[in-house]
Amino acid sequence: MDLQNRPLKKRPLFSNRLSIITVAAGSAIGLGNIWKFPYITGKNGGAAFIIVYLCCIALIGLPVLISDFMIGRRGGKNVVGSFRALAGDRSPWLFGGFIALFGSATVLSFYGVVAGWSLGYVVKAVSNGFAGKSPAEVGAMFNDFVTSPIAPIAYQLIFMSITAGVVYAGVKKGIEAFSKVMMPILIGIIVLLCIRSLTLPGAEGGIAFLFKPDFSKLSAAGVLDALGHAFFTLSLGVGTMITYGSYIDKDENLATTALQICIADTVIALLAGIAIFPAVFAFGVEPGQGPGLVFVTLPNIFVQMPGGYFFCILFFLLLAVAALTSSISMLEVSVAYASEDLGISRKRATLFLTALISGVGIICSLSLGQYRESLTLFGKNFFDLADFAVSNVEMPIGGAISVLFIGWVLKRQKSEEELTCHGKIKVPLIAAFIFTAKYLAPVGIAIVFLHSLGVI
Repeated sequence: MDLQNRPLKKRPLFSNRLSIITVAAGSAIGLGNIWKFPYITGKNGGAAFIIVYLCCIALIGLPVLISDFMIGRRGGKNVVGSFRALAGDRSPWLFGGFIALFGSATVLSFYGVVAGWSLGYVVKAVSNGFAGKSPAEVGAMFNDFVTSPIAPIAYQLIFMSITAGVVYAGVKKGIEAFSKVMMPILIGIIVLLCIRSLTLPGAEGGIAFLFKPDFSKLSAAGVLDALGHAFFTLSLGVGTMITYGSYIDKDENLATTALQICIADTVIALLAGIAIFPAVFAFGVEPGQGPGLVFVTLPNIFVQMPGGYFFCILFFLLLAVAALTSSISMLEVSVAYASEDLGISRKRATLFLTALISGVGIICSLSLGQYRESLTLFGKNFFDLADFAVSNVEMPIGGAISVLFIGWVLKRQKSEEELTCHGKIKVPLIAAFIFTAKYLAPVGIAIVFLHSLGVI
């Protein structure tokens, strides 16, 4: 059937502002906050890095997020359909929708693998699997686990099944209802972990590391890391916020909503730092441990900590919940496109796409173990290649397309209508936002892109 002549279904909308913030913040709050933010903060010296990161959120993250919301709500369709509605059937801007569609599916393929690790570590924590292990043995345990051809795939498939179950239920009964329950649980867990970490002897060293800036510890590479993470942490460039924007009511203030989501995402990242670094300093561990901080270093700390068994379970449960709230939004991007533009029922689209993405994820997982040599392309195993392609190429391009479209293509009148809800509300600094979308954000994204490719 011709796309233009297909009967339109009434589009589901999020119930209210709280639902929007809960769902969109859940998308933004994921492994990047609980896993990546602490270790890159530790690597780059702590508080000084955080200050630069907050500036980058304001200059790049917020404008791109607002742009994504504007495209989604103005277009009123999925990530491809919204660009089509705003730019036309044959516009080259449709490339922005398709690259975001591809990116969300690709990132979910390897994201589901790492999320499966978190589920596996919940089980290890419950079974007290870290007790009596030396740091070297915990490191070896992680290596054996991720390179296994069976266990990580089993946990990945469990995780993807849960993700599919939520998306299968629909926007309101699935995504919105799930997020309303899981986000308070996520916040409750992280607050408990913060309280325990702050009560450890020597915890003040971790707090000073996080909140007492020493700019001598911040390098130029650290500034670029802050710039890159500010962009990636909000789930930008992969169509999630465009898709969610299409479910936002026309009377909602997009600028305020985007600001609140940025604040929520940043607060959770800082709370993750508070939960981790006081414990790191209390037990004399080097904070710049890198990616192994969560899966290798922290289990060693929990083993030594009074009550560590309980808090180890809570931490990996937190990691799994955060990953799940993000994975749901990634799957929704593809499901919305397939159901709206390809005419596949939502339920069939969910099942088919989950199977397809999980299949790619299995290849990514196997490429970390004994099949590494046969599952290598361009000098990278499939897991690293998928990560590199999305994080270093697709996400910057997708984000740049959004702000360039708002800054240069969508007419100023339409932008103002979207931001002011057709004149119903007053929004300050619209001119500053348009200027940022036209010039500052694209330049910042270009810097992220060139840095990620090793050019600068």
